[in-house]
Amino acid sequence: MTQALAEAILQRGDLPAGSAMAQRRAMAKAITLIESTRADHRLQADQLLTELQPRTGQAMRVGISGVPGVGKSTFIETLGLSLIERGHRVAVLAIDPSSSISGGSILGDKTRMELLSVHEKAFIRPSPASGNLGGVAEKTREAMLVCEAAGYDVVLVETVGVGQSETAVAGMTDMFVLLQLPNAGDDLQAIKKGVMELADLVVINKADIDPDAATRAQAQITSALRLFTQHGKAHGTGEHWAAQVIQISALKGAGIDLFWDQVTQFFNLRRADGQLEVRRRQQSLAWMWERIESGLRQEFRQHPAVRALLPRLSAEVEAGQVPASAAARQLLKARLGP
Repeated sequence: MTQALAEAILQRGDLPAGSAMAQRRAMAKAITLIESTRADHRLQADQLLTELQPRTGQAMRVGISGVPGVGKSTFIETLGLSLIERGHRVAVLAIDPSSSISGGSILGDKTRMELLSVHEKAFIRPSPASGNLGGVAEKTREAMLVCEAAGYDVVLVETVGVGQSETAVAGMTDMFVLLQLPNAGDDLQAIKKGVMELADLVVINKADIDPDAATRAQAQITSALRLFTQHGKAHGTGEHWAAQVIQISALKGAGIDLFWDQVTQFFNLRRADGQLEVRRRQQSLAWMWERIESGLRQEFRQHPAVRALLPRLSAEVEAGQVPASAAARQLLKARLGP
């Protein structure tokens, strides 16, 4: 199964319509396999990713975040169509909040990118966040590798835009883009939560609605960015790049060329100074340890001794009868044995 999937995914070049559709179907099946929690599927997914690994790493990985309502989906569709006109193949991994009832995606970004979603040179995959930290789907990194192996040279990762999602997506992409609204540029908004420390590029969308507000926001955010004098070194972007603030209108297509010029300049600099490769190696190691920790948590919960104690101790902790630290030590002792 995995060999057939790999062969279907690894088709390259200008594919005929039928072959392109078959490749996208294979990609969808592969990502579904990767997202499965079944042990046998996990083994198959590992085998598939190992086969695809040599053909990965050639794409530009761009993370895009912003508060709900900032226009991320409109921006991504406008950008994606523009990039396709330039000769790129574009993959979009849209991370949606998960329904607490069904576990499925709520926002349905694919339905809101009507033109991009049906284009033969685009691939859009909405995935539920499934309660993971920061709203970032657990297997997004692996889905990114599938897209790269299939020849998509631009991978856009859209996050929920709440909580810690910015930190999570900045840790899996090469460049982190933060979208802001024109009327959200006050000083406190600009610097809160340390989000600006992560941003390689800040984009003020919907600038056409209130040009004066957009200009004020641009000036205030630019001033806020100057406070982070160590931003470049801390975020791995070296001394040659300072985070920029630009204005666009995704709905009208204004500023998209300026945006991509900034992205291209960023990647050219990062490739030239070697920081792109350094950052990806660091991300791969962090990814490995994240999967180890996740696997250990899953194995811990499934251990017979832990499963026997967990309901009672959970109830006692919830009722305030036992300190959480004491309950944790009992569970650890049960798992590790005498």
